[in-house]
Amino acid sequence: MATVTVVPEGDSSAAESGAAFSDIHSAGWDESQLRKYPFQCRPIPRLSQNDPRAEILINNEEPVVLTDTSLVCPALKWDLSYLQENIGNGDFSVYIAQNHKFLYYDEKKMANFENFIPQSQRVEMKFSEFVSRMHQAEQSGGRERVYLQQTLNDTVGRKIVMDFLGFNWNWINKQQAKRNWGQLTSNLLLIGMEGNVTPAHYDEQQNFFAQIKGYKRCILFPPDQFDCLYPYPVHHPCDRQSQVDFENPDCVKFPNFKNVFGYEAVVGPGDVLYIPMYWWHHIESLLNGGVTITVNFWYKGAPTPKRIEYPLKAHQKVAIMRNIEKMLGEALGDPHEVGPLLNMMIKGRYDQNLS
Repeated sequence: MATVTVVPEGDSSAAESGAAFSDIHSAGWDESQLRKYPFQCRPIPRLSQNDPRAEILINNEEPVVLTDTSLVCPALKWDLSYLQENIGNGDFSVYIAQNHKFLYYDEKKMANFENFIPQSQRVEMKFSEFVSRMHQAEQSGGRERVYLQQTLNDTVGRKIVMDFLGFNWNWINKQQAKRNWGQLTSNLLLIGMEGNVTPAHYDEQQNFFAQIKGYKRCILFPPDQFDCLYPYPVHHPCDRQSQVDFENPDCVKFPNFKNVFGYEAVVGPGDVLYIPMYWWHHIESLLNGGVTITVNFWYKGAPTPKRIEYPLKAHQKVAIMRNIEKMLGEALGDPHEVGPLLNMMIKGRYDQNLS
């Protein structure tokens, strides 16, 4: 396995991040609001943006919670009333599910799997309609839940634009430039009900996850735990998502899941979590914690270096596996033939200890 230095054993930074984890604990949440899972986690460090250790972690593409970036300071006043009054009359993407899990799916890939039934439905609605739908779901106490996931663009109202322009772009632009990341691809506004869960998945972009309202628990896993989390095939609508249900894992079907090990943080208003590209992340709004509001800053990764260094890093291996799956799908003309062909290559040849 690749070495992960997020919170080294016996290091003073580990103790400090553990203490910080407890400190925020007393500020606005407690352990009863966290779902229980059958694996261990270590705390992600909570550090000042000026702490040299934060710079090292980001440079190493390892997660860290930054506590004082002021990245989204003008948005900390956002609540449902303020947004409803000022966000404008555009259409917003809202996902509706019949339970608390919002498993992402790619609508363009649904044709590859005719029997695929999405666990949530995406609909377009006005912001006021979303708020009404959310209040209705809360009051009914039923199974239905809603989750707004909308790219912030020029359709939002003037006050929201002014707040957006007041973000600490100087700080985040420096982070981008220092690491030669590509362009900012989007800012996603996320508004969720308490207890909403986005199951474990990974992105092919760098992400600064800025919490605005409420508390979210973020559990991350490094790319070298790929074989423990069993992602769906590349051609499946749930590509990049784990097949394992954390709340009820099938250890017969997914035996390596017993070896998974997480890194976690609870982020609150003003916190910014760096989620490195290819790191798995499972995100949940705390139980009985009220509405949560978050803004993501997604950046393309740095260009592939002209000279590849060996041994390859875990995320490079993931990228290679993805490319092989894509290439085979195109060459064979049928994504359903990819698995059987790979099995034919491996079974009896690479899946035993050869002398």
